[in-house]
Amino acid sequence: MTHVIITGGSSGIGFALASLYAARGARLSLIARSHDLLEQARTDLVRASGCNAEDIRLEAADVAAEADLLAAIRACEFAFGPCDILITSAGIVEPGHFEESDSSAFRRQMETNFSGTVHAVRAVYDGMTRRGRGRIMMISSGAGLIGIYGYSAYCASKFALHGFAQALRFEARPFGVGVSVCFPPDTQTPQFQRELASRPPQAATIMGTVRPWPANAVAKRIANGIERGRFEVHFGATLFLLARFGPAVRPLLNWWFDRAIARADDPDAHNRGVSKRQT
Repeated sequence: MTHVIITGGSSGIGFALASLYAARGARLSLIARSHDLLEQARTDLVRASGCNAEDIRLEAADVAAEADLLAAIRACEFAFGPCDILITSAGIVEPGHFEESDSSAFRRQMETNFSGTVHAVRAVYDGMTRRGRGRIMMISSGAGLIGIYGYSAYCASKFALHGFAQALRFEARPFGVGVSVCFPPDTQTPQFQRELASRPPQAATIMGTVRPWPANAVAKRIANGIERGRFEVHFGATLFLLARFGPAVRPLLNWWFDRAIARADDPDAHNRGVSKRQT
């Protein structure tokens, strides 16, 4: 029976992936900070998929705390056997202008989004390489492909994941271990709703009014990427093209973003431009 370990598995994309693998009969280990949310997640999974509660292990741990996360994953592997698939979904986002974001906000996002992923990978990597099999999926973000106004810390943490995944892929491949990274768009999750409350208007202008993806649709594409052994998993034509041709078109994107931000900073600028053209 496949053993899937998911950090951040109590809600959002992590929970959607847990639902998918529960329906496939996998043994699940869910790791998150809140034990209460984990308990609720297990109840919901059993109700929705009909799986056995005994096949879902819960461990409350903060991925930023390496020793605690290592102990949690060790307990999961002791109970259900070696990890076959690791999905690092735990993450936080705290939008805000750089000058208004203190060092602790940067530290929290880097330690959770980047270091938390590294800690989880380190906990299973040795066992996977010794067995000669295993899959690791790191969840980055569309913000890991291009810088976004008001997301300096978040973008930094998600860009770092891409570099980590690229380098580790080369090391892991000779041992039969697959490493992947995905770049989800805005997704309908509880965290996304909290994020919107503090998203700067300039960021909203740049990112437009694209409807967020349902979490289950994102989960299906991630799981499909794992099954197919894809290194990078993208969502929609825009993010795919950005990943493939971003460096080439970035000067144009920067020009467009600068204009959009200027209009957001000065709402009357557009009206003045229209008046000049009319005269």
